[in-house]
Amino acid sequence: MQKYVTCEEFKELRKDFKEKGLKVVHCHGVFDLLHPGHIFHLQESKSMGDILVVSITAAKYVNKMPGRPYFSDELRIKSLSCLEFVDYVLLSEAVTAMDILDIVQPDYYIKGSEYKVSEDDITQNIDKEVERVRLYGGDVRFTKNDIVFSSTKLLNNNQASLSPKVFEFLKEFSKKYSFKDIKDVIDRMKNIKILVVGDIIIDEYIFCSVQGLISKDRTISGRYQKEEKYLGGSLAVAKHLAGLSDNVTICSMIGNDLGVLDNINTDLIIDNNYQTIIKRRYIEKRGSREEYDKLFSINYLNESDFDRTLFRNRLLNIIKDYDLVVVTDYGHGLIDEDIINILQDNAKYLSVNCQTNSSNYGMNLITKYSKVNSFSLDEKELKLATNNNLKKLFKYLNSDVGWVTHGSNGAIGINTSGTCNVPALTLTVQDTIGAGDAYFALVSLCAYLGVSLEIGTFLGSIAGALISNVLGNSKSVNRIDVLKFASTVMNI
Repeated sequence: MQKYVTCEEFKELRKDFKEKGLKVVHCHGVFDLLHPGHIFHLQESKSMGDILVVSITAAKYVNKMPGRPYFSDELRIKSLSCLEFVDYVLLSEAVTAMDILDIVQPDYYIKGSEYKVSEDDITQNIDKEVERVRLYGGDVRFTKNDIVFSSTKLLNNNQASLSPKVFEFLKEFSKKYSFKDIKDVIDRMKNIKILVVGDIIIDEYIFCSVQGLISKDRTISGRYQKEEKYLGGSLAVAKHLAGLSDNVTICSMIGNDLGVLDNINTDLIIDNNYQTIIKRRYIEKRGSREEYDKLFSINYLNESDFDRTLFRNRLLNIIKDYDLVVVTDYGHGLIDEDIINILQDNAKYLSVNCQTNSSNYGMNLITKYSKVNSFSLDEKELKLATNNNLKKLFKYLNSDVGWVTHGSNGAIGINTSGTCNVPALTLTVQDTIGAGDAYFALVSLCAYLGVSLEIGTFLGSIAGALISNVLGNSKSVNRIDVLKFASTVMNI
């Protein structure tokens, strides 16, 4: 019998089971590495009904970390289909189990005993799943099997998905800190009142395929495919922060109204004489891989000075109302000396990211600030500011803590006690644009909370790894994804 069926095929089967009075039992998960714990769980589940249906989350919806699941959809389906007591296997094309529950409509939805306490569920989805199952007249049961294994732990300890350097770091890190320590830090971020200040950037991506060179010139000829727009710059950082805090406001200038932004309060000065920054990139996908080559870029920038009076006044009026002020200085003219003075003199806690790009190379240095509580730069920006001397910059800025990212070589954190190195938690990369912004957002929150340098550097590295595997700023960091990633890599 063919055990793997499509969702549409199962809908017809479900009608037949109802007519015959057969009880359908449903188990859902990733089942990345089939182990004895899975076997016993599924065996016990089958004993509760007549038909055992197992659904697995499709690889592209598994948010544990880049490189997971380790095994493909096809191999996971085949492995489950080989078990005699499994009747049907379905592929779930969604992040949560809700859609697949609508299709299976189980009489009994079976979860492991670790899900009995809903507060322990990182995703906080178990209560929603129970509600959905009962909507169709079913109920939720928990297996009694106490022989528990972890696919993640087995894979991590056999270094199947972690580099030796990352494995050694995580082994030592997990001796000092528990997952509960990480969760407690993330939970504390929820109530921080945050003001984001800086350049708003609209990122435009033009997808195309290179055909070759124009016959009479050396110019690349490409075929247009599609285009997408994402909110970047200070808005990207604000979106990351809003995935962790319930109170995020952005204060900036734009040339036209952006409309309503989910989860973010806006305090924007709209000026028709101000050019909203637009960065348009022409990109081509590398064959079947989820990586893109950037072929060409055009930037729309302010070519002349503009009036910042309203922006200065607004910032001065509201800045003291916030616990944490996060500054994203992209060097496109919004933040001048007067704005810097307002920030340094009035922010309760000031975190700064001062970026170098093609339009301001060597001119937009973080050393134009003299007092920031925390900062985050990349390797190139540190080199331009202080010839790669992190300790010198740390003292110059009178900081509590600072970070420098080194791409595939990881990141370094510094405070008054010393430094901390964390290796890059993934070398699987789709697009590095936006990874630094995500890193900055997380470490700014950690700096404000005063958590250990190791935890701050670790959480920043998680954010960078997550966003380096999406295109541009198309997605943002959120609480659940950070916790799932941390839970995965700390399972050593």
